[in-house]
Amino acid sequence: MAGYKISKKPFIVPTTDGKLIKEYFGKATDGNSALSIAHMVAPPYWSEPFQTPSFDEFTYIIKGKKQFIIDNEKIVLKTGQSIKIYKNSRVQYSNPFSKPCEYIAICTPAFSLENANRETN
Repeated sequence: MAGYKISKKPFIVPTTDGKLIKEYFGKATDGNSALSIAHMVAPPYWSEPFQTPSFDEFTYIIKGKKQFIIDNEKIVLKTGQSIKIYKNSRVQYSNPFSKPCEYIAICTPAFSLENANRETN
């Protein structure tokens, strides 16, 4: 396929935890299962359960701070920093801070809830 595709209207992922997720490319927007790109805003004091995704995830922090617990190691990224978390790593994402965290996430293959393998307790 030649040419290009502009993503004019992202898919807003419905959430119940106050996190804003706008997927620009991926399964929900263009059916792409190889890669997903999303712009996210995690509200203050937000967190997700631990998970062991079957995709690599790249995160770039635009504004604020985000905490990662990866295989029992706590890491905090700040504005302008980025990280690659390898698939099959046990990870918890959170924003235990008083200001929102804005970031870009890229997953390969594309993010899906089924492939996130979130823990239930």
